[in-house]
Amino acid sequence: MTRQPSRRDLLALGAAATVAATIGPARYARAADFYAGKTIDVIVPFAAGGAGDVTTRFVAPFLTKHIPGNPNFNITTMPGGGSILGANQFEKQSKKDGLLILSTTSSTAFPFMFKQQGVEYNLANKRVGYSIAIGPVVYASPATGIEKPADLLKPKAPLVYGGIGATGSDLPVLLAFELLGLPVKTVLGFTGRGPVRLAFERGETNFDFQFTSVYLTQVRDLVEAKKAVPLFTGGASDDKGHFTRRDPVVKDLPSVYEVYKELHNKEPGGAVWGAFEATSALTFEAGVTGWMPEGTPQEAIDAFAIAAAKVNADPDFQEKGKKVTGGYPLQAGKTVEPGIKKALSPSADVTNYLRDLLTKKYNVKL
Repeated sequence: MTRQPSRRDLLALGAAATVAATIGPARYARAADFYAGKTIDVIVPFAAGGAGDVTTRFVAPFLTKHIPGNPNFNITTMPGGGSILGANQFEKQSKKDGLLILSTTSSTAFPFMFKQQGVEYNLANKRVGYSIAIGPVVYASPATGIEKPADLLKPKAPLVYGGIGATGSDLPVLLAFELLGLPVKTVLGFTGRGPVRLAFERGETNFDFQFTSVYLTQVRDLVEAKKAVPLFTGGASDDKGHFTRRDPVVKDLPSVYEVYKELHNKEPGGAVWGAFEATSALTFEAGVTGWMPEGTPQEAIDAFAIAAAKVNADPDFQEKGKKVTGGYPLQAGKTVEPGIKKALSPSADVTNYLRDLLTKKYNVKL
């Protein structure tokens, strides 16, 4: 699978900063007139409060500010089916006028990849308006007796994890549990990570992850109140595309790679490690992606590219982004679309391993 640019690369390069200059004056002028006086409808196929919702609502005002013509954004959450219901609705409404976006995570990409039953949408023919990286932080309740990663294999209480679905953005985290050999009971079927977090706070689960946007804004208070113990992150890819580095946003926590070496005293490998890396590239480094219907005018794609450069240079976005998204830059669709689409087609070995795991352990009908 072609490697996505690592978040480390994106933070260093400011990927969208040169996009406007490459569009050319004629296309720039056409893009500048495209969105004047218009409203863009955005479907977030999850419950309110999750990473997809939080990130989309954070980015939208900056897009309004910096897209030429200053269009408004009308954001609607549409949970159900692990994001499939909202994505299917997006497919049915697929207007080709640049005024409709599906802002979602790999919870929508994976069911499409695996040709899961009920999927009526086709991401392969869609355009990418924007993307922003995210990362997971795994944490536990103090009631588990876990104080540090070394305690993970021998918790004092059974670990209970709540998730949306095995073919959603839970997948690389579930694979991390497989890789690490953790004794976790998994309860799936939540409508979003917002409800999952509330279940953790009520004590219905005791082992959870939230993406950085939610961790920084809502879970850190639990940590400070000693109601949650942060343990590890998904990590970040190195120059060869392997997830051996720490998440640059949560540098104080070890990566899955580091925890594996600590628990098992060897390097990770095999099909499960390959599957973890492949799904992490799409889940974490593609992050929250704004998909637009096939046939969306190039002027619309160019307008988002122009905006990405300006959003990343906006001091307000830079400052607020540190608290909400961790400081990841907004990536222009034209920059990341080829890599994201290639990531939707992983190797045969990885696909076969994942299909076997999903059907046999999680009873997914593929």
